[in-house]
Amino acid sequence: MEQDETLSEEGSISSVQEDLKPKPRPKLAPRGIEMFTVCRQHDETGVSGEGVIIEGVVLGTGQCIVHWLYPPPRGGIAIFDSMTDFVKVHIEPHPGNKTIITYQDGQQDIYGD
Repeated sequence: MEQDETLSEEGSISSVQEDLKPKPRPKLAPRGIEMFTVCRQHDETGVSGEGVIIEGVVLGTGQCIVHWLYPPPRGGIAIFDSMTDFVKVHIEPHPGNKTIITYQDGQQDIYGD
């Protein structure tokens, strides 16, 4: 099977771009994958810096994977059971950072003073 082809529900191969895009699975993963960035207006601890410091995804299962962009060049990766868990650990304890989480659809969650 070529790289740009996929099996349709009928079992035939499709190379139509729409057929190849990720889609949510209604029974197993109803949401699909959603990308986001984390931007800090300030850095209370002096560790991660200011600006966009994290890129991440929320999987269809609800798990959250974050990629810290510091230290360069590779940063670090962490996995959380949910976005809520990530926010409780890394965002809410530092309200002075004035953190903005921006999702790929443009929705933003703003935290801090």
